[in-house]
Amino acid sequence: MTTTATDLRLMAHLIRRAGFGASRGQLEKYAEKGYGATVDELLDAPDRSEMSDDLIRRYHHEQSGMMGQISPGSYWLYKLASSEDALREKMTLFWHGIFATGYPKITQGKVLSDQIRMFRRYGLGRFRDLLTELAKDPAMIVWLDNHDNHKGAINENFGRELLELFSMGVGNYSEEDIKEASRAFTGWTIGNTEYMALRAERDSIWPYGRIAWHFQFNEHDHDDGEKEFLGRKGRFDGEEIVEIICQREATARFIARHMYHFFVADEPPVPQWPYVEAQDPQAIDTLANAYFESDGDISHMLRTLFMSDFFMSSDSWYARVKSPAELVAGVLRLTGEFDRPRRQIVERQQQMTWMGQYLINPPSVEGWHEGLEWIDTGTFVERLNFASSQMGNAELPGVRAIIERVAANGGAMGPDRLVDRCLDEIGMVSVSEDTRDSLIAFASKDGDDVESERRVAELLQMIAATHEFQRA
Repeated sequence: MTTTATDLRLMAHLIRRAGFGASRGQLEKYAEKGYGATVDELLDAPDRSEMSDDLIRRYHHEQSGMMGQISPGSYWLYKLASSEDALREKMTLFWHGIFATGYPKITQGKVLSDQIRMFRRYGLGRFRDLLTELAKDPAMIVWLDNHDNHKGAINENFGRELLELFSMGVGNYSEEDIKEASRAFTGWTIGNTEYMALRAERDSIWPYGRIAWHFQFNEHDHDDGEKEFLGRKGRFDGEEIVEIICQREATARFIARHMYHFFVADEPPVPQWPYVEAQDPQAIDTLANAYFESDGDISHMLRTLFMSDFFMSSDSWYARVKSPAELVAGVLRLTGEFDRPRRQIVERQQQMTWMGQYLINPPSVEGWHEGLEWIDTGTFVERLNFASSQMGNAELPGVRAIIERVAANGGAMGPDRLVDRCLDEIGMVSVSEDTRDSLIAFASKDGDDVESERRVAELLQMIAATHEFQRA
């Protein structure tokens, strides 16, 4: 099978969305397998190949306990930048943005990192299983106060967010449904430490303190009485509430719109969804149908999305602004800076934070507002500085490989051909004519030096600063 430039550009689009981008050489390997086979491989990656935990922890001893605020995010950045199972990491990022849980209230990085692991395990399976595990997750229990949700004295925080932000969306339930759901989750708490003792600093950190929080069901604190929830009556417990939620059309459409927003094109923030129609209602219908025909299987929904016309159409290319995590992980994969643990991982995480995304520390239970809200005068400068400084560093192995591939073209190249080669090698980036003309004008200065390593590195810096490179 002959691989065309169009095939490679479509593959580049897929890998930008289902992963974090790839070099020309990596895209060629994917293209040899074909688009459909690559989708199957991404959804069913047989082996996880990434930087191993034992290697990371030998270099960063604080990433064993992860009691602080920085270690969990920098540990996750290693995975984002190195895992060959890129779609699983992408979905972990997807769920972290929806089920937003943060450090300031938890004050313990280990359980937050454990929540991210849980997203890895369940994030590509059935939605009801993921939602049930979320309700049992110690970080979420503390984040939304379910340890204070008692028989006869309910706390509605988790019940409310379960319906509003985690599954159905505003307008699809009543205040009474919130109360009844909260009753069903009474007794779902954390074990190993009394929360008030924790607040009074009477618990020990090692070896059985906060680091070992786990789910605990307190039968004596559970309201086992009859409840009426979303029009159904029964002595429901938490798992039965989740089952009812996952059977609703509103849930299927809510998850479908999140998927469209994350993988296809930027949508408005979630609070606007009850009032602003989805930009492609037919796409939402398609994804909601995939939800029901597979019993809420997330992998099936993703396969439907990646194989759809609305995803593959060139109209969706570069229709999303990369989140800081996507930008940083994608650049680090291109540059190959972290072939082993290095102290610079903390600096890279801080740079991501300056761009507006502090992993495992979202601004609220709503997560981050994405799309163009990632961009302001401050964060945009940080994005440009990071991407251009990384892609212009010829000492990094990935950048060195790109320069060598450009040089291996053979024969003299004019500025226009040099620009096209660099755009291809950095991941088959497609740019507007105006952008290309600007890059050619830059490559044309000091004409005798067009093909030097310095000029190629400078051109890579310029491409990293383009409108298109900052989008997915």
